Amino acid sequence: MAAARALVVSGLNAVRIRPCLQCGWRDAVSAVSFSSAAGSSEEKLKSRQAEMMARGLPKLKPIHGVKHVLVVASGKGGVGKSTTAVNLALGIAASDHVKAVGLLDADVYGPSIPRMMNLKGNPEVSDKNLMIPLVNYGIRCMSMGFLVEETAPIVWRGLMVMSAIERLLRQVDWGNLDYLVIDMPPGTGDVQLSIAQNIPISGAVIVSTPQDIALLDARRGAEMFQKVNVPVLGLVQNMSVFRCPKCDHETHIFGADGAKQLAATMGLDILGDVPLHINIRETCDLGKPVVVSDPETSEAKAFVAIAQQVINRISK
Repeated sequence: MAAARALVVSGLNAVRIRPCLQCGWRDAVSAVSFSSAAGSSEEKLKSRQAEMMARGLPKLKPIHGVKHVLVVASGKGGVGKSTTAVNLALGIAASDHVKAVGLLDADVYGPSIPRMMNLKGNPEVSDKNLMIPLVNYGIRCMSMGFLVEETAPIVWRGLMVMSAIERLLRQVDWGNLDYLVIDMPPGTGDVQLSIAQNIPISGAVIVSTPQDIALLDARRGAEMFQKVNVPVLGLVQNMSVFRCPKCDHETHIFGADGAKQLAATMGLDILGDVPLHINIRETCDLGKPVVVSDPETSEAKAFVAIAQQVINRISK
């Protein structure tokens, strides 16, 4: 036994060594060799798992003619996400360096872009059997609201919703766009994940009010995009302060600087604050967003400033 040789496996090579009866040198070398082999196998397993996961994900396929896709999202509804998306698209279009902007309403169950952009009717179909977006204020728009009656409930299961999203993304003749702004549905479900994993996205804008409950969901939304490798450009603190239309007195109804604190915690930037002002609500309800109907107001300028922040971050 003393003269017996020990077989030590390291990686793919087999090495024979003569043991030492005095110091147990063979045991030490064996332990190191086998430990090295175990570490190598673990690394190979992790690499293999990552490769298999990558194979299972769909490949990102750009939308024809679209340079940049910007998603506007929120963790929950009722925080002014669609209002922000509409005014943000108009603010981007107002830039001297931007030629064409599109707006896609991905909220299948609750499409609001048609009313906010004052658009009605069904889209025409091109020779290539692609839907032609409806246009107002220079923005090319597409929404499920153009395909169903305004008051008709959309009672669909998940597969039908995903099919509709695919059609809105791939079967629309967007032409050449510098930016396509996507108004995402609230939450972090199938639609958000499908869009993030099917098309290249230049950045995500997270909208939240300063309220603690809204901020919890906003954080989930931001973390979801980070996990699927979509750059989060920053947070928009909507309804940050109520400004009285008569005396301009300011009141922090939903709290003060909540989104700023969340942004600091997550290492994100605040793209801007938008006040809670009746002018924003009224103009959107009338289909005349404040950026185009009342551009000299402070609330309109807030959206334009946010749009410029977005352009600067995407163009870096």
